Amino acid sequence: MKSGSRKTFSRTFLKNFLIFRRVDLALSPRIVYSDAHMRATSSHDPYMSMLNVKELPDDPILLKRLLAERDGLIEQIRQEAAEQMERLETRHREEIKALLRRYYGPRCERFDPRQLLLFGMTVEDLVLDTASIEEESGQRLETRRVKPRHKHGRQQLPESLERIEIEHDLTDAERACPACGAERARIGAEVSEQLEYFPADFKVLRHVRHKYACPCCEQADANPNFTTAAKPPQPIDKGLPGPSLLAHVITSKLGDHLPLYRLEKIYARHDVHIARSTMCAWMRAASELVSPLVELMTERVRRSRVMHTDDTTVPIQSPGAKQCRQGRVWCYLGDSAHPYIVYDYTPNRKRAGPTDWLDGYQGFLQADAYGGYDGIYTNSEVTEVACWAHARRKFYDAQDSDSRRSAEMLAMIGKLYDVEREAKEYDDDARLALRREKSVPILDEIKAWLDRESRIVLPRSPMSKAITYALNQWAALCTYTTQGFLNIDNNPAERALKRVALGRKNWLFAGNDQAAASHAKLWTLIASAERHAIDPHKYLTSVLAKLPTTPPDELEQFLPDVWKAEDAAEPIPQG
Repeated sequence: MKSGSRKTFSRTFLKNFLIFRRVDLALSPRIVYSDAHMRATSSHDPYMSMLNVKELPDDPILLKRLLAERDGLIEQIRQEAAEQMERLETRHREEIKALLRRYYGPRCERFDPRQLLLFGMTVEDLVLDTASIEEESGQRLETRRVKPRHKHGRQQLPESLERIEIEHDLTDAERACPACGAERARIGAEVSEQLEYFPADFKVLRHVRHKYACPCCEQADANPNFTTAAKPPQPIDKGLPGPSLLAHVITSKLGDHLPLYRLEKIYARHDVHIARSTMCAWMRAASELVSPLVELMTERVRRSRVMHTDDTTVPIQSPGAKQCRQGRVWCYLGDSAHPYIVYDYTPNRKRAGPTDWLDGYQGFLQADAYGGYDGIYTNSEVTEVACWAHARRKFYDAQDSDSRRSAEMLAMIGKLYDVEREAKEYDDDARLALRREKSVPILDEIKAWLDRESRIVLPRSPMSKAITYALNQWAALCTYTTQGFLNIDNNPAERALKRVALGRKNWLFAGNDQAAASHAKLWTLIASAERHAIDPHKYLTSVLAKLPTTPPDELEQFLPDVWKAEDAAEPIPQG
């Protein structure tokens, strides 16, 4: 057989053999097929039908070479299959660990810098001072664990609580001196305080509207001109609840995350029976009443030079479906000059939700990497500010698969937060100067690390995803160093959405889109009040009592910061 024909036959033989065995070798190399199965398979395989024993070379050396090449290719396929299976198993292990950590693991993402010692690195190499290490790790940096000492003792009760004096005195017989029998004189008293709880109570406000008529006209058989005293407008016209009860229902469900069926049972203990469906209608009516105030807050927040935003899910009942569908609640936080938190509801997570709400906004927008914001950033008047907490979380989640790289990156990000803690009490100019001095070099170090490790890390691994996320967001991650009033992360927006997450774990779902939208309006008032350290029940009671009689051009008095300075001292009208 000629040399050219030998090469052609070698390639044809190997091609036919590998096509016949490719699935068996890649997936189940241990399976051995019977002769009958081999014949049946070859009868259906066009490549096997082309293979003829007569075409095999007679040269033993060439046959050995062909077998050696075949064995090498088989081993290569086995290795590739094993590597692919290993990658799949690693990915599945990481996904399972992430799910277990999400549902059963600690919520805190605290990183202990002492983990770096496991990789031959010392804290001194990272130029971390002891104070920052202790603050980051939550304990003293020592070779042995020292049990922290806690201050014991009862705290003083607030002076704002009402004091009721209960005197305990001696009887006449007890006052007698046991030595001489004379009456002992009072020389002082020992005072101790006990905290007591007086359950809330219901009161019925009877609105008595007096009627008047003219007796002279009545005696003259003329029209007596009847008239009745007017009743001030109420939060719900001809409704049962007063402002305080309505505020209590709203605060209990949306502020204290209490489902209405529990509130129904609590009221029943006072022999007051109010159906939860009735309370739902009350909340819907209250949300319509406060809509102009929510619009005013929305307008003020849109004036902010920097705004934080985020979103979360809210289950919505879907009649006829087996499970609830997912609506979205968005929060928008104004800056210190416009200190309000506005919530908005959309039935889905389409980009039209934030795009419509932010229409006309000019300034800095700090958010996560949701693609729905991309259209907003294309406008040159809106600057993207990314969140370092999101970037850090990616590396934190990659600890199980790549602990060394995770520890290195978490330590460098920790240094960025050390700078922010140092600049916490600074004004904007001083904070900006400190960031340029200390944070920018750290960011350069992080960028070099990301570029270097991205070339050697395993593709599609958790660490690779974390590095890719940081590189894709790099320009936005560095934006906070250009202005002193920007934050390093979007944690304020995430904290604002915790009330939604806690609520859905208790009342589970909203009945429909209209109910979820009314919840968003009422959350706006509660969250904005709490941002100013105002009791939401007291604030809502005042707003619901006065809003019906307030002209639209005077709504500014109900903004939480204005109300705290003015209306909080005024008595609430009782109708």
